[in-house]
Amino acid sequence: MLNIIIFRHGKSDWDANYDMDHNRPLSKRGYKAAKIMGRYLKKIDQIPEKVISSSATRAKDTAELAIRHGKWSSKLSIESKIYGGSSETLLDIIHHHLDKKIKSVCLVGHEPTCSNFISLCTFHRQRFTTASMAKINFKTDKWNKIEFGKGSLEWIKSPKEII
Repeated sequence: MLNIIIFRHGKSDWDANYDMDHNRPLSKRGYKAAKIMGRYLKKIDQIPEKVISSSATRAKDTAELAIRHGKWSSKLSIESKIYGGSSETLLDIIHHHLDKKIKSVCLVGHEPTCSNFISLCTFHRQRFTTASMAKINFKTDKWNKIEFGKGSLEWIKSPKEII
């Protein structure tokens, strides 16, 4: 079985100085939530082997904070296609960028792509707030066999539910 954790970036700071949306930073609340979610995965012993983050500042920072504060041993890579990408983009990344030895991955991205991906994979629709995570399981051992409609939602959590 393979699993994917979808992780929406933490709350961003709309009042900060930034030159373009891609470079918008996390807010204080976003920093705190990313750390909480990182520690949560450690606590429930479900740390992904690999983390693939959007290249946007707020997503990269979310991933890095979760990894550091959760003491994950995960490898982090940055994928620019996630920023502005669709659910199909995420599926393409899963199909073509994961080693067969890996059994779990965390994708750090944006709305509405995160909630759409969850819905397409599991037929589960729910509001997906900032810094929320969802774990989707697939009954396959090959990443290129992951398909929409074939996943089962194990859990979905927001930082407010964990505190």
